[in-house]
Amino acid sequence: MCGFVGFTNRIADDGAVLHEMMDRIAHRGPDSDGAYIDEAICLGFRRLSIIDLAEGDQPIFNEDGNLVLLFNGEIYNFPDLRRELLSLGHTFRTHSDSEVLVHGYEEYGTALVEKLRGMFAFVIWDKTTRTLFGARDPFGIKPFYYATMGETFLFGSEIKAFLPHPAFEKELNEEALAHYLSFQYSPTPETFFRGVFKLMPAHYFVWQDGKMELTRYWRPNFSPEDGTLEFYADQVDKTLRESVEAHKISDVEVGSFLSSGIDSSYIAEAAKVDKTFTVGFESDDGDRYNEIGYAKEFAKTIGVENISKVITPEEYWTEFPHIQYHMDEPLADPAAIALYFVSKLASQYVKVVMSGEGADELFGGYRIYQEPITLTAYDKLPFFLRRLIGKIAAHLPQKHGINYLVRRGKTVEERFIGNASIFSAAERAKLLKNPTSAVTPQQLCAPVYEEVRDKDVITRMQYLDINLWLMGDILLKADKTSMANSLELRVPFLDKKVMELAEKIPTNCRVNTVTTKLALRKAAEKTLPRRTATKDKLGFPVPIRVWLREEPYYQKVRAAFESKPAQRYFHTDELVRLLDRHRDGKEDLSRKIWTVYTFLVWYGEYFGMPS
Repeated sequence: MCGFVGFTNRIADDGAVLHEMMDRIAHRGPDSDGAYIDEAICLGFRRLSIIDLAEGDQPIFNEDGNLVLLFNGEIYNFPDLRRELLSLGHTFRTHSDSEVLVHGYEEYGTALVEKLRGMFAFVIWDKTTRTLFGARDPFGIKPFYYATMGETFLFGSEIKAFLPHPAFEKELNEEALAHYLSFQYSPTPETFFRGVFKLMPAHYFVWQDGKMELTRYWRPNFSPEDGTLEFYADQVDKTLRESVEAHKISDVEVGSFLSSGIDSSYIAEAAKVDKTFTVGFESDDGDRYNEIGYAKEFAKTIGVENISKVITPEEYWTEFPHIQYHMDEPLADPAAIALYFVSKLASQYVKVVMSGEGADELFGGYRIYQEPITLTAYDKLPFFLRRLIGKIAAHLPQKHGINYLVRRGKTVEERFIGNASIFSAAERAKLLKNPTSAVTPQQLCAPVYEEVRDKDVITRMQYLDINLWLMGDILLKADKTSMANSLELRVPFLDKKVMELAEKIPTNCRVNTVTTKLALRKAAEKTLPRRTATKDKLGFPVPIRVWLREEPYYQKVRAAFESKPAQRYFHTDELVRLLDRHRDGKEDLSRKIWTVYTFLVWYGEYFGMPS
């Protein structure tokens, strides 16, 4: 696991600038660094040594030195690819997974990406044609950013690495702010830095002479096949265990994160690791915000060590700005901070961990997926009448049951924009001081829904989450929090072969009115205690709702809401109104408040502290 950065269009002191850019991402690779500079390009690399510790340093070259590789990730089928390429006459100088990419590109060109099983972001520079080829894995497990500033093309693993370059112009993209207020993350290829873009999952590009051509090489294709729940449970168990085994490839010790739920528990049991890691929070609310007891009990049943930490509120709030810095873009998912602390804990013992990200999106794990099939007497009313009632209810004070009426009066395309839905377009327009051209959340999601318009409602919801939520929230926080602590995080659920199976599972083997992830839970029951296999998802829950009603944290947020940056971008009287209504117990507005506060903290890290 590593980090890279590079730029075209040579500049004065390019070597010094390149190394300063590399230093910004030293946390991604503290073990070694490497650089390549020619008359057209500068390439920099930071390495966290996992495979071929002695000889796997980058950049890596092909036999004649005309191709130069920078790579972040792991290729789990690299032994097979290596044997294939050796049989075709290629010569290898290392035993690393990285080298299969440079020889694979020689042999297969851009079709290489379709042969890879793993998580990856990489670039290959062809010195002869002065062509840059870059690619990102199908799910977006590993990050990739790029920007054209003047005549310079910048690219790398983190946006912060661009900041030292003299051509980089740091400017806030307010359209991204509008989208973020609805989704709690940045959902489009554009980022919060104007002119900086994400290379989206399952895309590759070819850059030459200042021109960039983007290609999408893969899309999820849910095509259910016949089969019983028992059949698919057997297939899930077999396929997941094979994926876990592939993901264990390493020359260093591998551990596992462990919450109290099925996803991480299944991975930990299948991986047969020696160490698992768990965090929880101080709370007066029983075990609602602390899964340590459950995790330790489960770890004992499978005979592994569990190492845990209780996070205090003071630690959480103190580390929060530092964590938002590492995110590159604001992410208002409170669980990101828990993930940072469990990564920090694990990094004291291992260099690699496994985790359960992706199970909910692939196998139908979110409770919201039950909504389309959980019908009541109210749903027997004609849709036009429910729509009318919903429109009226939308203008009423937020009481229990109001949101139900609103949602039942909308189609799935209107009501579901993913697992986070914070401010509506109307609410954010009321909040923002500066109007933008940002489309509504529904308009942003429409092209994704269009790709699966012939699928059932639950599948359409899953497809949207795979394309937006998974990349923008789940995997962003997984990569950035782990790499902030120089820890490699692997996600066996997000595997080519696991996805191929998930695409075949019928909807009634994914979700019913009683529970979610049916096939996965049935598979887990073969080896996990029933209590674990059937337990509802918690996933390192955080007591933000409670803290925002406590005076120290209320005052901290209020100060941010009245700061100069807040006054620049928001109607601050509306921000304070939200905060006060939450503190007074009139509404639970914690997610809205946290979304705005997160942006202001992130803004302070990159554009100056709130004052």
